[in-house]
Amino acid sequence: MGRGDLTNAEWDRLESFLPPGGARGGRWSDHRRVINGVLYRVRTGVQWRDLPERFGPWETVYKRHRRWSADGTWKMLLSRIQAAEDAAGGIDWDVSVDSTAVRAHQHAAGARKAPPAAVPQKGRPGDEPGRSGASETGHPAGGGGQIGECLGRSRGGFTTKIHLAAEGRCRPLAFVLTPGHYGDGPQLERVLEQVSVPRTGVGRPRTKPDRVLADKAYTSRGNRRYLRRRGIPHTIPERLDQQRHRRNRGSRGGRPTRFDSEHYKKRNTVERAINRLKGFRAVATRYEKRAYIYLGTVTLAALMIWLRT
Repeated sequence: MGRGDLTNAEWDRLESFLPPGGARGGRWSDHRRVINGVLYRVRTGVQWRDLPERFGPWETVYKRHRRWSADGTWKMLLSRIQAAEDAAGGIDWDVSVDSTAVRAHQHAAGARKAPPAAVPQKGRPGDEPGRSGASETGHPAGGGGQIGECLGRSRGGFTTKIHLAAEGRCRPLAFVLTPGHYGDGPQLERVLEQVSVPRTGVGRPRTKPDRVLADKAYTSRGNRRYLRRRGIPHTIPERLDQQRHRRNRGSRGGRPTRFDSEHYKKRNTVERAINRLKGFRAVATRYEKRAYIYLGTVTLAALMIWLRT
């Protein structure tokens, strides 16, 4: 076992969820070696062609990562680990929301405007029923130029933004990608809609946090109205210009928003979750042309955070 590879305990937790290996032709042979190869690349950020020989042919490692990013296998593994943690009472449901800008390498530009290549449909050899995350057309999300691939120009240059929700133990619960120039506030609803932790037994997935914490970028009326409609307590500070505007309107301005400074001290958990994610160099700098492959890279990094904390 090399540095950063899956330990025996981590492999035991993942092995039962993976497609069965050993089929004729060796299509899914040696999952552990291939996953270790993907982990090496995500951790170090090397080019796929520069993977050490101990991981096997680099094309096999890359194609497995691309396929599992497209069909939702990485996301499924993350959901299963989160479900086990929730069943054991290991998730702190005080959820913090924030975003981080990721500089895109020059190699991330130039994706074709056409949609990505279709992934194999359900029912093929090596697939489990109901596992594929592809759309009805078989195409993963993306296409349509830079915006379709979540690339944009911001103060940081050529960037992608990761909007994420982190639970109280600094682990990512859910995330979405946008171009780098998109604002934080309008993405709050999208991020929280991605929070879905399955039950290990009978019951619907848990989607409702105990509390949501966010900074002033999320202090719009629409966000507060959305959180109230879902019955989610929230701690979001109000901007000074909004306070002045409310006071100038007198009784029509409504009541001041509630703000609990003690609860707000926990908001740093999302910043620490971002630091953990960016410890993986292929997350801290985006090299992938396709957004769905980069999302798979971020998902795998989050999966390792959940396995190792």
